[in-house]
Amino acid sequence: MPRQITAFSNSTVKRLRSLRDKKARREEGLFLAEGLRIITEARDSGRLPEIVAFAPEGARHPLAAEIIDATEAAGGEAIETSADILSKMSGKDNPQMLLAAYRQPGTSLDALDRSAAPLWFVAQSLRDPGNIGTILRTGDAVGAAGLILVDDSADPYSVEAVRASMGAIFTQQVAKAPWAEFVSWLRGGAGQLVGTSLNTTNDYLEVTYEQPCFLLIGNEQQGLPEAYEAECDMLVKIPMAGRADSLNAAIAAAVMAFQVKASWR
Repeated sequence: MPRQITAFSNSTVKRLRSLRDKKARREEGLFLAEGLRIITEARDSGRLPEIVAFAPEGARHPLAAEIIDATEAAGGEAIETSADILSKMSGKDNPQMLLAAYRQPGTSLDALDRSAAPLWFVAQSLRDPGNIGTILRTGDAVGAAGLILVDDSADPYSVEAVRASMGAIFTQQVAKAPWAEFVSWLRGGAGQLVGTSLNTTNDYLEVTYEQPCFLLIGNEQQGLPEAYEAECDMLVKIPMAGRADSLNAAIAAAVMAFQVKASWR
Protein backbone atom coordinates (compact mmCIF):
# COMPACT_ATOMS: atom_id res chain seq x y z
CA MET A 1 0.00 0.00 0.00
CA PRO A 2 1.20 3.56 -0.71
CA ARG A 3 2.81 5.35 2.20
CA GLN A 4 1.13 8.57 3.32
CA ILE A 5 3.22 11.69 3.86
CA THR A 6 1.75 14.82 5.43
CA ALA A 7 4.85 16.77 6.52
CA PHE A 8 7.00 19.09 4.44
CA SER A 9 9.97 18.05 6.57
CA ASN A 10 9.77 14.40 5.48
CA SER A 11 13.09 13.10 4.11
CA THR A 12 11.52 11.75 0.91
CA VAL A 13 9.85 15.09 0.23
CA LYS A 14 13.22 16.80 0.66
CA ARG A 15 14.89 14.23 -1.57
CA LEU A 16 12.43 14.66 -4.40
CA ARG A 17 12.49 18.42 -4.04
CA SER A 18 16.29 18.38 -4.29
CA LEU A 19 16.07 16.80 -7.75
CA ARG A 20 15.19 20.22 -9.14
CA ASP A 21 18.92 20.99 -8.70
CA LYS A 22 21.55 19.68 -11.12
CA LYS A 23 24.00 18.75 -8.36
CA ALA A 24 21.42 16.59 -6.57
CA ARG A 25 20.38 14.92 -9.83
CA ARG A 26 24.02 14.06 -10.51
CA GLU A 27 24.60 12.72 -7.00
CA GLU A 28 21.35 10.74 -6.83
CA GLY A 29 21.36 9.60 -10.46
CA LEU A 30 17.64 10.42 -10.58
CA PHE A 31 15.43 12.95 -12.32
CA LEU A 32 11.84 14.15 -11.98
CA ALA A 33 8.94 13.79 -14.39
CA GLU A 34 5.55 15.34 -13.72
CA GLY A 35 2.08 14.68 -15.04
CA LEU A 36 0.08 11.65 -16.13
CA ARG A 37 0.88 12.04 -19.83
CA ILE A 38 4.66 12.00 -19.44
CA ILE A 39 4.63 9.27 -16.78
CA THR A 40 2.35 7.12 -18.95
CA GLU A 41 4.74 7.66 -21.88
CA ALA A 42 7.53 6.39 -19.66
CA ARG A 43 5.53 3.31 -18.70
CA ASP A 44 4.70 2.60 -22.33
CA SER A 45 8.42 2.88 -23.14
CA GLY A 46 9.23 0.27 -20.51
CA ARG A 47 10.27 2.67 -17.75
CA LEU A 48 8.79 2.68 -14.26
CA PRO A 49 9.76 5.21 -11.58
CA GLU A 50 11.71 4.41 -8.45
CA ILE A 51 9.39 6.74 -6.53
CA VAL A 52 5.93 7.94 -7.49
CA ALA A 53 4.15 10.62 -5.44
CA PHE A 54 0.52 11.56 -5.94
CA ALA A 55 -2.40 13.44 -4.46
CA PRO A 56 -5.56 11.38 -3.82
CA GLU A 57 -7.32 12.92 -6.82
CA GLY A 58 -4.34 12.00 -9.00
CA ALA A 59 -4.80 8.31 -8.29
CA ARG A 60 -8.41 8.28 -9.45
CA HIS A 61 -7.49 8.05 -13.12
CA PRO A 62 -7.23 4.38 -14.19
CA LEU A 63 -3.84 4.93 -15.86
CA ALA A 64 -2.45 6.56 -12.73
CA ALA A 65 -3.70 3.68 -10.60
CA GLU A 66 -2.05 1.19 -12.97
CA ILE A 67 1.29 3.01 -12.79
CA ILE A 68 1.17 3.26 -9.00
CA ASP A 69 0.42 -0.47 -8.70
CA ALA A 70 3.11 -1.38 -11.27
CA THR A 71 5.69 0.77 -9.46
CA GLU A 72 5.04 -0.99 -6.17
CA ALA A 73 5.02 -4.41 -7.84
CA ALA A 74 8.46 -3.63 -9.35
CA GLY A 75 9.86 -2.71 -5.92
CA GLY A 76 9.45 1.06 -6.22
CA GLU A 77 7.93 3.36 -3.64
CA ALA A 78 4.46 4.94 -3.88
CA ILE A 79 3.64 7.97 -1.76
CA GLU A 80 0.26 9.59 -1.21
CA THR A 81 0.48 13.22 -0.20
CA SER A 82 -1.22 16.60 -0.56
CA ALA A 83 -1.26 19.05 -3.46
CA ASP A 84 0.69 21.52 -1.32
CA ILE A 85 3.52 19.05 -0.77
CA LEU A 86 3.52 18.12 -4.47
CA SER A 87 3.85 21.82 -5.21
CA LYS A 88 6.85 22.01 -2.89
CA MET A 89 8.50 19.07 -4.67
CA SER A 90 7.76 20.21 -8.21
CA GLY A 91 8.36 23.91 -7.68
CA LYS A 92 5.08 24.81 -9.37
CA ASP A 93 2.17 26.69 -7.82
CA ASN A 94 -0.32 24.47 -9.64
CA PRO A 95 1.36 21.07 -9.74
CA GLN A 96 0.21 18.02 -11.63
CA MET A 97 -1.29 15.42 -9.32
CA LEU A 98 1.38 12.85 -10.21
CA LEU A 99 5.15 13.21 -9.77
CA ALA A 100 7.79 10.54 -10.28
CA ALA A 101 11.54 10.06 -9.92
CA TYR A 102 13.37 7.96 -12.52
CA ARG A 103 16.86 6.53 -12.73
CA GLN A 104 19.02 8.38 -15.28
CA PRO A 105 20.38 6.12 -18.02
CA GLY A 106 24.05 6.26 -18.98
CA THR A 107 25.02 9.08 -21.32
CA SER A 108 28.25 7.76 -22.85
CA LEU A 109 28.59 7.50 -26.63
CA ASP A 110 29.47 3.82 -26.31
CA ALA A 111 26.02 3.15 -24.84
CA LEU A 112 24.25 4.42 -27.97
CA ASP A 113 22.62 2.10 -30.48
CA ARG A 114 23.97 3.78 -33.59
CA SER A 115 21.77 1.72 -35.90
CA ALA A 116 18.51 2.59 -34.13
CA ALA A 117 17.49 5.10 -36.84
CA PRO A 118 19.14 6.88 -39.80
CA LEU A 119 18.70 10.34 -38.26
CA TRP A 120 20.36 11.85 -35.17
CA PHE A 121 20.46 15.29 -33.60
CA VAL A 122 23.73 16.74 -32.34
CA ALA A 123 23.59 20.00 -30.36
CA GLN A 124 26.59 22.09 -29.38
CA SER A 125 26.56 24.05 -26.11
CA LEU A 126 22.80 24.59 -25.93
CA ARG A 127 21.99 26.69 -22.86
CA ASP A 128 18.20 26.57 -22.82
CA PRO A 129 16.79 23.33 -21.35
CA GLY A 130 13.50 24.08 -23.11
CA ASN A 131 15.32 23.86 -26.45
CA ILE A 132 16.81 20.51 -25.48
CA GLY A 133 13.41 19.14 -24.47
CA THR A 134 11.82 20.45 -27.66
CA ILE A 135 14.51 18.85 -29.83
CA LEU A 136 13.88 15.55 -28.04
CA ARG A 137 10.17 15.93 -28.71
CA THR A 138 10.92 16.64 -32.39
CA GLY A 139 13.17 13.60 -32.49
CA ASP A 140 10.35 11.41 -31.30
CA ALA A 141 7.96 12.96 -33.82
CA VAL A 142 10.32 12.50 -36.77
CA GLY A 143 11.54 9.04 -35.79
CA ALA A 144 15.11 10.07 -34.95
CA ALA A 145 17.33 7.88 -32.82
CA GLY A 146 18.31 10.47 -30.26
CA LEU A 147 20.27 13.54 -29.24
CA ILE A 148 24.00 13.91 -28.63
CA LEU A 149 24.90 16.96 -26.54
CA VAL A 150 28.36 18.25 -27.34
CA ASP A 151 30.44 20.32 -24.91
CA ASP A 152 28.86 22.23 -22.02
CA SER A 153 25.09 22.06 -22.52
CA ALA A 154 22.08 22.40 -20.25
CA ASP A 155 20.99 19.28 -18.40
CA PRO A 156 18.58 17.14 -20.47
CA TYR A 157 17.23 15.73 -17.19
CA SER A 158 16.29 19.09 -15.69
CA VAL A 159 12.64 19.60 -14.84
CA GLU A 160 12.33 22.15 -17.66
CA ALA A 161 13.86 19.89 -20.32
CA VAL A 162 11.84 16.85 -19.26
CA ARG A 163 8.64 18.90 -19.30
CA ALA A 164 9.40 20.32 -22.76
CA SER A 165 10.16 16.84 -24.11
CA MET A 166 6.56 15.75 -23.43
CA GLY A 167 7.76 12.22 -22.69
CA ALA A 168 10.38 12.00 -25.43
CA ILE A 169 13.11 11.85 -22.78
CA PHE A 170 11.98 8.23 -22.43
CA THR A 171 11.86 7.40 -26.16
CA GLN A 172 15.05 9.10 -27.39
CA GLN A 173 18.63 8.07 -26.69
CA VAL A 174 20.68 10.81 -25.04
CA ALA A 175 24.46 11.11 -24.83
CA LYS A 176 26.91 13.80 -23.73
CA ALA A 177 30.50 14.19 -24.89
CA PRO A 178 33.25 16.71 -25.60
CA TRP A 179 33.57 17.66 -29.27
CA ALA A 180 36.80 15.72 -29.90
CA GLU A 181 35.34 12.56 -28.37
CA PHE A 182 32.19 12.90 -30.46
CA VAL A 183 34.13 13.38 -33.70
CA SER A 184 36.26 10.31 -32.97
CA TRP A 185 33.13 8.25 -32.29
CA LEU A 186 31.36 9.58 -35.38
CA ARG A 187 34.25 8.86 -37.74
CA GLY A 188 34.49 5.35 -36.36
CA GLY A 189 31.47 4.41 -38.46
CA ALA A 190 29.21 5.61 -41.24
CA GLY A 191 27.59 9.01 -40.87
CA GLN A 192 27.19 12.34 -42.64
CA LEU A 193 27.65 15.34 -40.35
CA VAL A 194 25.44 18.21 -41.53
CA GLY A 195 25.84 21.58 -39.83
CA THR A 196 23.41 24.48 -39.92
CA SER A 197 25.24 27.73 -40.61
CA LEU A 198 24.98 31.17 -42.16
CA ASN A 199 28.43 30.65 -43.68
CA THR A 200 27.31 28.71 -46.73
CA THR A 201 25.30 29.08 -49.92
CA ASN A 202 23.81 25.57 -49.67
CA ASP A 203 20.04 25.81 -49.44
CA TYR A 204 18.74 23.09 -47.09
CA LEU A 205 16.09 22.18 -49.68
CA GLU A 206 18.55 21.63 -52.52
CA VAL A 207 21.16 19.22 -51.16
CA THR A 208 21.46 15.46 -50.77
CA TYR A 209 21.31 13.97 -47.30
CA GLU A 210 22.93 10.60 -46.70
CA GLN A 211 22.04 7.91 -44.18
CA PRO A 212 22.80 7.99 -41.34
CA CYS A 213 22.61 11.75 -41.04
CA PHE A 214 23.78 13.64 -37.96
CA LEU A 215 22.22 17.12 -37.81
CA LEU A 216 24.50 19.53 -35.94
CA ILE A 217 22.81 22.53 -34.30
CA GLY A 218 24.93 25.31 -32.79
CA ASN A 219 24.66 27.40 -29.65
CA GLU A 220 21.62 29.69 -29.46
CA GLN A 221 23.66 32.90 -29.47
CA GLN A 222 26.89 32.14 -31.30
CA GLY A 223 26.09 29.27 -33.65
CA LEU A 224 28.80 26.76 -34.50
CA PRO A 225 32.49 27.52 -33.94
CA GLU A 226 34.52 27.78 -37.13
CA ALA A 227 36.50 24.62 -36.38
CA TYR A 228 33.28 22.67 -35.89
CA GLU A 229 31.92 23.88 -39.21
CA ALA A 230 35.15 22.77 -40.88
CA GLU A 231 34.63 19.23 -39.56
CA CYS A 232 31.16 18.96 -41.13
CA ASP A 233 30.67 16.98 -44.31
CA MET A 234 28.20 19.62 -45.44
CA LEU A 235 26.90 22.99 -44.24
CA VAL A 236 23.39 24.14 -45.06
CA LYS A 237 21.28 27.17 -44.27
CA ILE A 238 17.56 27.87 -44.03
CA PRO A 239 16.95 31.05 -46.07
CA MET A 240 15.20 33.87 -44.18
CA ALA A 241 12.59 35.95 -46.02
CA GLY A 242 12.27 38.61 -43.31
CA ARG A 243 14.65 40.62 -41.18
CA ALA A 244 15.57 37.73 -38.87
CA ASP A 245 18.88 36.11 -39.81
CA SER A 246 18.16 32.77 -38.15
CA LEU A 247 15.60 30.61 -36.34
CA ASN A 248 15.44 29.46 -32.74
CA ALA A 249 17.72 26.43 -32.34
CA ALA A 250 14.91 23.97 -31.61
CA ILE A 251 12.78 25.26 -34.48
CA ALA A 252 15.74 25.05 -36.87
CA ALA A 253 16.30 21.47 -35.74
CA ALA A 254 12.66 20.61 -36.48
CA VAL A 255 12.67 22.25 -39.92
CA MET A 256 15.87 20.43 -40.84
CA ALA A 257 14.74 17.05 -39.53
CA PHE A 258 11.48 16.97 -41.43
CA GLN A 259 13.22 18.08 -44.63
CA VAL A 260 15.84 15.35 -44.27
CA LYS A 261 13.15 12.72 -43.76
CA ALA A 262 11.09 14.10 -46.67
CA SER A 263 14.13 13.91 -48.97
CA TRP A 264 14.44 10.17 -48.27
CA ARG A 265 10.90 9.32 -49.33
